[in-house]
Amino acid sequence: MGIWVNKELCNGCKRCLKACQYNAIELVEGKAFITDRCTLCCACVEFCKEKAILSDIPPREVPDFSQWKDVWVFVEQRDGKVLKVGLELLGMAQELASALGENVVGVLLGYNVASKAELLLKYGAQKVYVADSPELEAYSTLPYTRVLTELVNAHRPSIFLIGATILGRDLAPRLSRRLAAGLTADCTELSIDPQEKILLQTRPAFGGNIMATIANRFSRPQMATVRPGVMEAKEVADPKGEVINVDTHIGPQDLIVELIKYQKEAKAGVDITEAKVIVAGGRGMGDKEGFESLWNLAHLLNGEVAGTRVAVEEGWIPQSRQVGQTGVTVRPELYIACGISGAIQHRAGMMNSRYIVAINKDPHAPIFQVADWGIVGDVREIVPLLAEELKERLGRG
Repeated sequence: MGIWVNKELCNGCKRCLKACQYNAIELVEGKAFITDRCTLCCACVEFCKEKAILSDIPPREVPDFSQWKDVWVFVEQRDGKVLKVGLELLGMAQELASALGENVVGVLLGYNVASKAELLLKYGAQKVYVADSPELEAYSTLPYTRVLTELVNAHRPSIFLIGATILGRDLAPRLSRRLAAGLTADCTELSIDPQEKILLQTRPAFGGNIMATIANRFSRPQMATVRPGVMEAKEVADPKGEVINVDTHIGPQDLIVELIKYQKEAKAGVDITEAKVIVAGGRGMGDKEGFESLWNLAHLLNGEVAGTRVAVEEGWIPQSRQVGQTGVTVRPELYIACGISGAIQHRAGMMNSRYIVAINKDPHAPIFQVADWGIVGDVREIVPLLAEELKERLGRG
């Protein structure tokens, strides 16, 4: 089986060259020629108007996934405390499950964590699987993967969401390999295709220059990791559901890594993902002195200061305060973007803020596309004026 070119029909239009993502087609003496880089994806066959590119490769059929149901969320806990990202994913799972007419299922692993199952029900889980075992007290890749693999194979969820934390980024790819399922990492948006009823997973691609939407049609579960702060946790009015304790079958082959010592790293600075108000600065602030006005404004608003990658690289703010694709994702009530042009890498980290105010001297800056209010002008003049106005209104003048 393969792909070949009927040179008598080929007119050298180059449509197939544009269709091939692998640069596997060249023009030789004015005719299409398929090189050894071809992956047999058959995209060129569909694009050839002259029907000069032929293939005897049978089209790939979508398997029957009618037995795969429900939206699962792996809810991460540390030292017995449920991480907020798990609750955020349960909120997203409610929307996805509603579109599919299915249920939301939470999965909780650890030791002495069974009491936390009620919290998962409060945030939308209709069923909670709890694996409570001493071997799961501290995270280790193999035991966690073993338990989750057995659960998925036994109950067949259609969708499985995992937080893109340090733990999740280690666990998710190992689990997807065990399950022979596709995985989309660091998603910023999830939705259900209304026609095909499959999960559409959107994430930054090519260094954050574009947003790619990925669909997994050929394996289950449809797996995705989502960064903390992207989704919204949603409590339900009347939490009801079933808590199921599951047996673990962790053997010696899963305990080849021995944890000698566990030491919690001290957290430096504040966690800006918890801030209700954020005043963020970018290249337009000019220098570290320019950021002083942002600290003043943030103090008046009881908020925190953040910045773009440029601000971090220039040493104007610490890396822990960077917002964006390579920083953290935030969703405060108010986000004031000062001197930020609005590159897609930065917008991916703040566009879910409830209200966005943008200040920039360039009226065509991309940040204004996502802002609720925009001020065109010199940010180093406008921010001090805003601070003075706030002082008067707050009686601090």
